Amino acid sequence: MSSPADVRAQWSAHHPGLDTSPMELVALLKHATGLLAKAVEPLYEGAPLTAPEVDMLIPLRHATGPVIARGLAERLGLSRAGVSKTLAKLERRGFVSRTPNPADRRSVLVSITPAGAEAIDGFFPRQLAAEVDLFADLGQDREQVLRALTRLVAAMEKAQRHR
Repeated sequence: MSSPADVRAQWSAHHPGLDTSPMELVALLKHATGLLAKAVEPLYEGAPLTAPEVDMLIPLRHATGPVIARGLAERLGLSRAGVSKTLAKLERRGFVSRTPNPADRRSVLVSITPAGAEAIDGFFPRQLAAEVDLFADLGQDREQVLRALTRLVAAMEKAQRHR
């Protein structure tokens, strides 16, 4: 299989003038995302939560109060519709409660319930252990990778705001 650099070069050769600069970065991001999903996938077999549900419950678990659903979507980089769908599933199962925001009737406040806290407390440490193993070889490079990813996310968020 061709490397991301080779694929980029092939596209450039067949389409002169096409800006192929994002291709290698996007390929690496997709590959990393796939490896992360593959590492934690076995944990979800028979688990009481799905990956999107875990993603919702993590920031809610230690929130000091109700969280605005729209803010949760923004923080997680997800669509409002996707967040709403996942929250509805969690609410039906008794893991979160949603109430209209008295300050803005168009928004919803989300809180984790005791059952939701118990579910995430029982599951998330196992996921973290798998992630620790996955990133162990980074060693001293971990902070540099973190800075680069933080910079990448900031650039992507800025580009989204200007669309």
